[in-house]
Amino acid sequence: MALLFLPILVAAAISNLVRADIGTASYYNPPYLPTKCDGDREEQFPPGNLFVAVSEGLWDNGAACGRRYRLRCLSGPKRPCKRRTIDVKVVDFCPFTPCPSTIMLSRDAFAAIAHKHGRKINIEYIQ
Repeated sequence: MALLFLPILVAAAISNLVRADIGTASYYNPPYLPTKCDGDREEQFPPGNLFVAVSEGLWDNGAACGRRYRLRCLSGPKRPCKRRTIDVKVVDFCPFTPCPSTIMLSRDAFAAIAHKHGRKINIEYIQ
């Protein structure tokens, strides 16, 4: 009897481990300083310039500063996605009102996961 429940328990445990959100991403251009998180400090940017600015839904009154997200491109116009996942760091609040995407990627971060056929892609992300 216990052997019948084991596959169910394993499936439930795996489904609880993978809880990604779906959103949109665009890229924004320099200058990236100052940011809402660490002002004019160059040290805030991670290696490879894989950083993001987030929209109101993720900003959390500034608590998002320094958070890390793993994300990947899902779809977009003209099949822009590269088969790659990247880790990014939140350094800013979206510089546009209203914000055009859930997450605004640095140009380098966008180029790491998508070809620049368009400016907006669909993404999957997890903290």
